[in-house]
Amino acid sequence: MAESGAARGAEGGGRGAQLKHTGLRPGWTTGACATAAATAAYSALLTGDFPDPVTITLPKGQTPSFALAAEELGTDTSTGAEWAMAGIVKDAGDDPDVTHGALIRATVRTLPPGSGVVFRAGPGVGTVTRPGLPLDVGEPAINPVPRRMMREHIAEVAARHGGTGDVEITVSADHGEEIARSTWNPRLGILGGLSILGTTGVVVPYSCSAWIDSIRRGVDVARAAGRTHLAGCTGSTSERTVVAEYGLPEDALLDMGDFAGAVLKYVRRHPVPRLTVCGGFAKLSKLAAGHLDLHSGRSQVDKGFLASLARDGGADDALASSVAEANTGLAALQLCAARSVPLGDLVAAKARDQALGVLRGAPVAVDVLCVDRAGTV
Repeated sequence: MAESGAARGAEGGGRGAQLKHTGLRPGWTTGACATAAATAAYSALLTGDFPDPVTITLPKGQTPSFALAAEELGTDTSTGAEWAMAGIVKDAGDDPDVTHGALIRATVRTLPPGSGVVFRAGPGVGTVTRPGLPLDVGEPAINPVPRRMMREHIAEVAARHGGTGDVEITVSADHGEEIARSTWNPRLGILGGLSILGTTGVVVPYSCSAWIDSIRRGVDVARAAGRTHLAGCTGSTSERTVVAEYGLPEDALLDMGDFAGAVLKYVRRHPVPRLTVCGGFAKLSKLAAGHLDLHSGRSQVDKGFLASLARDGGADDALASSVAEANTGLAALQLCAARSVPLGDLVAAKARDQALGVLRGAPVAVDVLCVDRAGTV
């Protein structure tokens, strides 16, 4: 039976409504698992007891609880320093994530006051060996948001139990080096294992058919609510950027993910006056090159294409050559920024051209926001 517009509108919109509509179960990122493990380990180090389950707070306010799969208290025989280790089995929900079932461990040791929180890569966690990633060369592959989450939870545990919060956290992953061979890490120069990832702590499961259907439902809900400006966003960072730029309500936000083509084709058939496409530089560079599916397994960043765009923006042969040989799209963007070549603007303009081509003259005004990892346009 067809639903009325009012019934659809009552369900609400945005990312949460889309996920609910897919019927797929979300999971937890390696970053969330590492945070939970570090929280449990530091609690045990200060109190002698491991909280099980251990509850953490994610960036968007969710408070999941994690059962411990491993726990151990010990003393370093050479230094006499005490340490605690806790392990969490990653549950990726219904997403076909290669790290589903991996045991993520965090070993916490106290450091002298003033040391802060120091991160180490244990067995199965990679190390950055090439530029172009959001971490310096030589750093453990523990991304910025998981690091922030761990620092915040360590501070909370310290305040609760009288610690200083000065600790070394060694994150490891059982069989991580083997699992990482099925990821892009070796090609990106992350060697020795997995990356500890996640900007929200939640793994959003992607079934192509279910997610595309949820995009269509999101457009329907927004139109039923009388929205005249929608935004297709590739992830949480781009969603925050759109809200900051335009003040759009939740039901005007479409969790586009990798499915740019699905948004554009449905809006072509069901027009709205204005559509903003917002995404990270690497993903939008794929759209700019003509790809409508932005998933890393189905399209790649074409550095030769970026080099050509850089030339259009005033890059000399040496800079264009460096862009063509860059390790990542982010590295290409940084190279151009250092020489005042507006590669982000050029990618956004080309992505807009591609979007207008898919819309085939539908009465939809389009703008594109290309952002970096921090959400800077």
